[in-house]
Amino acid sequence: MNSAAAHAGESGLRSLPGVGPQVAQKLAAAGIQQLQDLWFWLPRGYEDRTRIAPIASLALGERVQVEGRVEAVEKGFRFRPQLKVAISDDSGETLVLRFFHFHAGQVAQLTPGAWLRCYGEVRQSGLVLEMVHPSYRRIAESERGEVAGRLDPVYPAVQGVGPARLAQLAQAALEALPPSEEFELLPAGLRAELKLPDLRQALRFVHAPPPGTDLAALTEGRHPARRRLALEELLAHHLSLRRQRVDLRRQGAPPLKARGELSRALRERLPFALTDAQQRVLGEVLVDLRAAEPMLRLVQGDVGSGKTVVAALAALHAVEAGAQVALMAPTELLAEQHFNNFRAWLEPLQIEVVWLAGKVKGRARAAALSRIAAGAGVVVGTHALMQEGVEFARLGLAIIDEQHRFGVHQRLALRDKGARGSLVPHQLVMTATPIPRTLAMTAYADLDVSVIDALPPGRTPVQTVAISTERRPEIVERIRAACAEGRQAYWVCTLIEDSDEVQAQAAQTAYEQLLEHLPEVRVGLVHGRMKPAEKAAVMQAFKAGELQLLVATTVIEVGVDVPNASLMIIENAERLGLAQLHQLRGRVGRGAARSSCALVYQPPLSRLARERLDTLRQSNDGFLIAEKDLELRGPGELLGTRQTGLVGFRIADLARDADLLPTAQRIADSLLADSPDRADRVIARWIGAAARYAGA
Repeated sequence: MNSAAAHAGESGLRSLPGVGPQVAQKLAAAGIQQLQDLWFWLPRGYEDRTRIAPIASLALGERVQVEGRVEAVEKGFRFRPQLKVAISDDSGETLVLRFFHFHAGQVAQLTPGAWLRCYGEVRQSGLVLEMVHPSYRRIAESERGEVAGRLDPVYPAVQGVGPARLAQLAQAALEALPPSEEFELLPAGLRAELKLPDLRQALRFVHAPPPGTDLAALTEGRHPARRRLALEELLAHHLSLRRQRVDLRRQGAPPLKARGELSRALRERLPFALTDAQQRVLGEVLVDLRAAEPMLRLVQGDVGSGKTVVAALAALHAVEAGAQVALMAPTELLAEQHFNNFRAWLEPLQIEVVWLAGKVKGRARAAALSRIAAGAGVVVGTHALMQEGVEFARLGLAIIDEQHRFGVHQRLALRDKGARGSLVPHQLVMTATPIPRTLAMTAYADLDVSVIDALPPGRTPVQTVAISTERRPEIVERIRAACAEGRQAYWVCTLIEDSDEVQAQAAQTAYEQLLEHLPEVRVGLVHGRMKPAEKAAVMQAFKAGELQLLVATTVIEVGVDVPNASLMIIENAERLGLAQLHQLRGRVGRGAARSSCALVYQPPLSRLARERLDTLRQSNDGFLIAEKDLELRGPGELLGTRQTGLVGFRIADLARDADLLPTAQRIADSLLADSPDRADRVIARWIGAAARYAGA
């Protein structure tokens, strides 16, 4: 695409006929500001007005166009005002048009003998067929039989701009499409290999498909024209991440070189040996830390695979090299667990570990800020690490846990805390939510990915069952037996308070009922609305074995490690996604005792809910579960809704179009090597100014 083509796409909408300041403002509110925004404002469906169906041939449920002469008009007030218009055609059959919203001008137009052309959905009303609120227009008898030569697009609604006006604007914008040789950015040989049209052809086809087009293939994204557009959008996002990676690495980072004495000291003190998978990933991290360009590494590991100790060993390497380390987690519960682990591991080695969270106030906060500014070795906390007033002396490594829980700009803010001149800190991001390989190729193209793909020895697979809530008494007895044997259990609820609208057992109610049914069991309660100190005290009592049964909300989803807990009950499991269910299940099976998880559901189950529960019953493999979650729910659950641009694709669908990702990656390699200017144009066309979003 040359500069003339780019300029055409970036032209303002005021160049279109009939677009004044008010219409332009309404379009801008929907994100339509340039001609190219209209080019890519694709129809969500189509209406087939290329034929006229005889009334006698109509079938229930079809959307169709008919013509007929008005035979009778009736205004009534049964329950509410309504207008009924009976029309008939040469087939001899009658169709009723029913309107609940109408005005006097309409009634005056719909006179017996007038010919109407109507489009709508055919329904049954008593013994007759009808259309409710069809689109229609009055025609002269001489116009009968005249039909459109293409399918009519139906666009996503824009507040204040009618559907017909929006369709006119889209068609007018398409007239300004540059010639293919100026507009196309993908190599012709590659398009031919993939049997895909050029971009100009694809856009014109999608906006105005000819009669006979397979509409199901088009609306479901399987048609070559739609796949052509999806491929370029995936390519743009992939290139954007790759570009940011190059830009960030260009900044440089302090090379952290150490002899490894602190790491060796910790490993000698640990009561376990690292798995081969942990050693491999730690080795990859240490190679990155020694380099003069910033590490950008994602460490994936299933629940319980031992990511935290790898992070601690990386932190010790950085501290020995003279740098500070910040570890940020999304919740106080998880951050506090990391703080306790790091303090237990690092303080015997004379490494200062500082705690900073939102609840740290007054003198305690001032003291923490002073120690951070003075160069305390390791700082652990929540979003509070990014707040104003937090100044690091020499931040060399930023570790972000459960990174998909953070907005991208928050991660950038932590990185920027350690920027000194042209140098930025190394970044290690971790997740216990396994990301399918296909999704990681797009979502994390700016990161090197390491996988801890083995669990430590002694971890036992969790036996999972799905049980109807009607069998609740059996579950209570199972808890009684487990606690009598000296084991501990979780009872997880999805709400804090009872709700009339959602059939979910609230934590407070469950706690009271379990106290009543299990008087001999020591029961605790924890939920997100408790004060942090109360929550911490309950969690500590459970961890110490003083409590046998912990009733909790999903606040315990990540980071809670109690090896003696071997029974997990999840109420209303049908309301949770696969990733969240897998995370909760991962709270048990952390010791040598055989562990179980009961997924308690409220019947009847939807098809999707049944598929989710069946997947959990059949597998403990987080990566297999993540692939299924992507298939069932799309990328939002896995990536976090704040991964700007990734969940909000305009055309592509990461689950449906996963097979295009390797091709997008291959094209990206080619463009970056041979045509970097084209790569920039692809990014500008699809992402524009939002391209910094994933530089964290």
